Amino acid sequence: MLPAALVSLAGYLLLVLHQAVLGYGILVVALGIAAAVSMAFFRDLLLIAFGLTVMSLVPISTDIGLDHMGIMGAAMILAVGVPYTISRFAYRDHAVSFPLRTGKRWSRTEKWYLPVVVVIGYALLPGYMLGTGVYTNWPAASEPAEIARLFVGTNGLGIWDELFFICTVFVLLRRHLPMVQANLLQAVLFTSFLWELGFHAWAPLFIFPFALLQAFIFARTRSLSYIICVHLLFDFVLFLVLIHAHNRAWIDIFIY
Repeated sequence: MLPAALVSLAGYLLLVLHQAVLGYGILVVALGIAAAVSMAFFRDLLLIAFGLTVMSLVPISTDIGLDHMGIMGAAMILAVGVPYTISRFAYRDHAVSFPLRTGKRWSRTEKWYLPVVVVIGYALLPGYMLGTGVYTNWPAASEPAEIARLFVGTNGLGIWDELFFICTVFVLLRRHLPMVQANLLQAVLFTSFLWELGFHAWAPLFIFPFALLQAFIFARTRSLSYIICVHLLFDFVLFLVLIHAHNRAWIDIFIY
């Protein structure tokens, strides 16, 4: 538990507090303790630490300029792709995987949950974004090209969240820790990343439970496609709110 908790703490220090020296130092200590406990534990934490390090080295923001999207996108690909490649071809344990097709039909509860997510997003996001003013952390998109990049960026980040925090971090931690502990630690990293992205004010009050629920659903369904659908439905509401927030006469469908 201690090495994994230190990795989550390091993520918080790197992404939220921007304490690079302390954050990297704690990562090294965490890996050293893990190596003393179990080499299997060390190898899995090393993959998580790699992803965190890569993301901490690039500016994490909602900038939709092509240069920034290219740099941040490349880092995101490395943070997910390298752990997957090492797990599959070096470790040969296939611990990191992205199960899009499970061969199982979604249950009635899972199907009903999808529109519920939209309703929750509609009820929550306008008040949060407009009431706190955090929508200004996102660029004002009004031109077609800007709107398209905002849409791609919003959805791309949503997909990456599930690939990294759930299919990589949570899955690797779950190999060594009980469900509750692994889930809490991945949720800390999930929330820390989104805070750095721009979800400030009281956003952790709903992001942290969302991260916990996403991991719980994935543990039950083993379906990446389902949790991505959940996330993208929520992000679609976010996208509409952002367009409305910066262009108040557009998409005027919100109660707030």
